[in-house]
Amino acid sequence: MHYADIIVDISHENLDKSYQYSIPEEFREEAIIGALVIVPFGKGNRFIKGYIVDISETAKWKVELIKPIHQIVPNGLVIESQLISLAYWIKETFGATMNDALKTVIPVKKSVKSIEKKTIRLAISAEEAGNYLEVFKKKNNKGRVRLLEAFFSDSDEQPQAIEELDYELAVNKLNIARTTIQDLEKIGIITTKVERLYRNPLSNRETEYESILLSKEQKFIADEIIRDYKAGFRKTYLIHGVTGSGKTEVYLEIISSVIKQGKKVIMLIPEIALTYQTVMRFYKRFGSRISIMNSRLSQGERYDQFMRAKNGDIDIMIGPRSALFTPFKDLGLIIMDEEHESSYKSENPPKYHAREVAIKRGELSGASIILGSATPSLESYKKALQGEYKLFTLPSRNGEGRMPKIWIEDLREELKKKNKSIFSLHLKELIQDRLNKKEQIILFINRRGYAGFVSCRSCGFVMKCPHCDVSLTAHNNGTLICHYCGHEESMPSKCPSCGSKYIAAFGTGTQKVEEMVKKEFPEARVLRMDTDTTKTKDGHEKILSAFANQEADILVGTQMIVKGHDFPMVTLVGILAADLSLYASDYRAAERTYQLLVQAAGRAGRGRLPGEVVIQTYQPEHYSISAASNNDYDGFYKQEMNYRDLLKYPPAAHILAILIASKDENKAIFAAKLLGGAAKEWAETEQITEDTIIIGPAAAVLSKANDIYRYMIYVKQSDYKYLILLKNYLEGYINFSEHFEMCNVQFDFNPMNSY
Repeated sequence: MHYADIIVDISHENLDKSYQYSIPEEFREEAIIGALVIVPFGKGNRFIKGYIVDISETAKWKVELIKPIHQIVPNGLVIESQLISLAYWIKETFGATMNDALKTVIPVKKSVKSIEKKTIRLAISAEEAGNYLEVFKKKNNKGRVRLLEAFFSDSDEQPQAIEELDYELAVNKLNIARTTIQDLEKIGIITTKVERLYRNPLSNRETEYESILLSKEQKFIADEIIRDYKAGFRKTYLIHGVTGSGKTEVYLEIISSVIKQGKKVIMLIPEIALTYQTVMRFYKRFGSRISIMNSRLSQGERYDQFMRAKNGDIDIMIGPRSALFTPFKDLGLIIMDEEHESSYKSENPPKYHAREVAIKRGELSGASIILGSATPSLESYKKALQGEYKLFTLPSRNGEGRMPKIWIEDLREELKKKNKSIFSLHLKELIQDRLNKKEQIILFINRRGYAGFVSCRSCGFVMKCPHCDVSLTAHNNGTLICHYCGHEESMPSKCPSCGSKYIAAFGTGTQKVEEMVKKEFPEARVLRMDTDTTKTKDGHEKILSAFANQEADILVGTQMIVKGHDFPMVTLVGILAADLSLYASDYRAAERTYQLLVQAAGRAGRGRLPGEVVIQTYQPEHYSISAASNNDYDGFYKQEMNYRDLLKYPPAAHILAILIASKDENKAIFAAKLLGGAAKEWAETEQITEDTIIIGPAAAVLSKANDIYRYMIYVKQSDYKYLILLKNYLEGYINFSEHFEMCNVQFDFNPMNSY
């Protein structure tokens, strides 16, 4: 006998509650995950609808008490069915409970309050507004100028005003202060209208849009994908376009065609790059038929957005990875911009990667997938070269922008010149030059990549694990530890390579950089952008808005300043320590470094003015740095893949990371040893010991957090399906052993970040 777990109310807050029913023999073939069924429910056996979320041969209750399914609804695979099937695939592929997977995929209804919808309208004619716009430009009232400009199309001829502007869009994405809106209201230029909404869409009026003429390369890509789509071919495409090459224009053209065919679109953008500039381009073209997801939305607001999508009130959902589960009934296209971003990988169970889930959702709904990046992930590029994805390239910048000139400054040489400043002599000169010219500068430091690695300032040598080829992490007790295999050694007093005494743990924070900039260039106006300065709700927007308004000359920051922002007056980017991310104890360190350097360099020279980039490093000969300076992705890819092949790291092979956590350190260690032994036994049983590498257990990089001890096991295997089998085997082992009662075990396939 087979049994089905059935959810009877997927809008209910508690998705954990499923009921088991038996599957009559005549329904065996139709009873699939996600199927819509009718079942007798409760004491009165009233018939209600439900969805199958799991199937097994084990009864959870007394067999005589389990009721049979009454009916499987013919052609009942509605959008909920598709999402439940997707949840089941996520559970099987990435390792998690079905409940966790369902909560990720299904929009859970919370108590939804009515929300206010505020819009801004012009209270005067378009001609009068145009006159005011000119006045404000002369007075340099940048906020007022931006607000009025948002009401007009991009046309240089007779301005056409749009009827209304979303208030929150103006405040949050256009960086317009609420006081600016109030001031223009008092003058009588605009009015604000407030209406209470539950799930109503914005007014369905399209904005006037003047189409942009695509370049020959852009048009070729858009035409090819549209031709495939109209012919009924559904593929995965990778667009590899340099920073500023105009990938967004290509997306807009394809989206427009897909929507005309009555289909819906999901546009994924990493949260960090979800800027007002990007959103406004979509808003101007598609008007209120778009919706935006972001982390600031409450559960209730998120549910509202999903219901608008399900009701067909919108055509495009823009947002980070959670937008992937928008319940569009006629989904035709999923675009994943900046597909290399690590934020597309979930850090909480189920630890899915949005790229793989997007492709699976495309299969289930008959949608095409477009991946785009200036620095594609090795995983995607490998599949593109193998023909699994169709590859397109945009090798040059669009319009007036030119690729910046890139300088590499060797910090070892600076030390020989007795320059102990964090700025090389050349970078100092260029900063002063830009300050004199009233142009803007971005100084980037990847503090997040800093993991206490030890390097020599004299020769650039880095202390690495002899077994894993990742950098050793310095600990306060004077030991260096590898957090992959547990190898330990003492902190040397002299560099093992050149004998210099200048060997120490490396790290300079943004705050220190800001202080040094102010000391070195007292006349400069400096802004700092990192997690500390962006804690407040609109912290990001305030800093970016001030910089866009040229209220500062120099912006100092972490990686959040190099994602998707377009500042035409920035003509110099200084990357202060490329090595910080290069030697984080993570096998993806070189790839991350290459991506960050190219993305950071991409901020320079995006307007009419030419740009320059200075990369400061102790390792100028490292292939990730030299390739980034030449924008040579193919050269970097070949070198990095040689390294991954040699050490069996993804995408050459696959890794299953197993995290064992417990408040009792002895229990964590014992459980980790048990799982390590069980993994070895399994490999022997499957007769794949030669192709399976088991590393650890070892203490995690973050070995103790909130009084919880963390241990890791890594399993490398070239065939992903074997790692899924191992995960299933270990889950069973954990469930039937008392030694895991006080332990939490999590599985992560091909992790994006080190533990």
